[in-house]
Amino acid sequence: MSGTFVGMPAFPVAAREAVGNKTLRGNLRHATHTIRDKRARAVAELDDWAALREAGKQIKDHTLRHLDRYLVQVEEAVTAAGGTVHWAADADEANEIVARLVEETGESEVVKVKSMATQEIALNEALEARGIHAYETDLAELIVQLGKDRPSHILVPAIHRNRGEIRDIFRSEMSEWGRPAPEGLTDTPAELAEAARLHLREKFLRAKVGISGANFVVAETGTLVVVESEGNGRMCLTLPETLISVVGIEKIVPRWQDLEVFLQTLPRSSTAERMNPYTSMWTGTTDEDGPRAFHLVLLDNGRTDTLADEVGRQALRCIRCSACLNVCPVYERAGGHAYGSVYPGPIGAILSPQLRGTGSEIDASLPYASSLCGACYEVCPVAIDIPEVLVHLRERVVQGGPAVRNGNRVVLKPAKGHAAERAAMRAAQWAFTHPGALRTGQRLATRTRRLHPRTLPGPGRAWSGSRDLPTVPAEPFRDWWQRTHGGKGGAK
Repeated sequence: MSGTFVGMPAFPVAAREAVGNKTLRGNLRHATHTIRDKRARAVAELDDWAALREAGKQIKDHTLRHLDRYLVQVEEAVTAAGGTVHWAADADEANEIVARLVEETGESEVVKVKSMATQEIALNEALEARGIHAYETDLAELIVQLGKDRPSHILVPAIHRNRGEIRDIFRSEMSEWGRPAPEGLTDTPAELAEAARLHLREKFLRAKVGISGANFVVAETGTLVVVESEGNGRMCLTLPETLISVVGIEKIVPRWQDLEVFLQTLPRSSTAERMNPYTSMWTGTTDEDGPRAFHLVLLDNGRTDTLADEVGRQALRCIRCSACLNVCPVYERAGGHAYGSVYPGPIGAILSPQLRGTGSEIDASLPYASSLCGACYEVCPVAIDIPEVLVHLRERVVQGGPAVRNGNRVVLKPAKGHAAERAAMRAAQWAFTHPGALRTGQRLATRTRRLHPRTLPGPGRAWSGSRDLPTVPAEPFRDWWQRTHGGKGGAK
């Protein structure tokens, strides 16, 4: 995975700074609460939501189990329809393919529909290094690009900005990228949207190359699907002469019929709509309709490594709806930038450490960026058990152990800074396998409870610094059971 966020501190450090930003917290609280309340009403309209959720899970799991077969089917179908398929093992290879394809057209500008895969591989920066200017056309992505910022949300990348900040960005930066903002621009949504529309229109009409991602790829037909709300995607997909789509290999669904499930669950979980205003589908090329050349870049970049993990692979079900972000108490307070990845929130906390590995400080800290409350699992439209994967990854960080990296089986070393935790777990394991010692320890803790500190010393200080240390009861459970039940029931 790309090092787009190289230099980011570990999550606790970045989150501590973000929590102190009152404007950021206010923006996040207002936006996430609004989106999740609307989503709840949209989902409640469907009596069969639970069945749709289970169907989405089953389709995704089936596809991942047979991904090798469906990838070949996609290549055959896209090629038969007049497209060209390219395979990219990592970010560098994908960026090289896209840059070369653009250079072969002789163009130095491209327009882009919102794509998390291209953000993941830092495509814009790679193209810029080759003298190619990439223009984001999604409104929120445009705000991020003009503000020289980073996305902080899957659905609403500029969720951390308020209307006043957006107005100021448009006023100061639009002229550097093309058509300037209108004179006297205010912060009303209609005026901001119109300013963006006028700014982008000239780019749509001039661009000869478009770059996209895809929400889904249908294996049986080679059809790609993009859902969006503004129409910018439709312009990027139809006006340019060359279209290049960079898509993660997990975006495949086997049949056209499978879209029936996801085109109901995705819009309700993301934008709280019954259906997306724009659902664009294209299959290869067609004479006198749309781009004359179509290239599909299938991106791995850590996905097959993730697929090899029986617990962690469920993260590849994700359809990027962002519902988990909008209910997460940690994301609401820390924001997306603290996660140090293009994938923020709960899904980012399990996806990024698998795609990139847990070798860096930021990736080793992400599995701990959660209260394990389970709200993310409850709203996930494909039933990803994010808390289960978080605990699984925490074990990997602390204990190390076997994993797959770059297609090779390796044994990971424990991350630094967890020696005390490992020692505590080993001590707990020994105590729980020696009932006599556990009983003695419980009685000793009870009898000395008046002497217990309110906070833990040493490495435990970080844990008790934000939590109340549980009070030891006046009597161990085993002794209480013996006294009240006379030993009946098998307690020992």
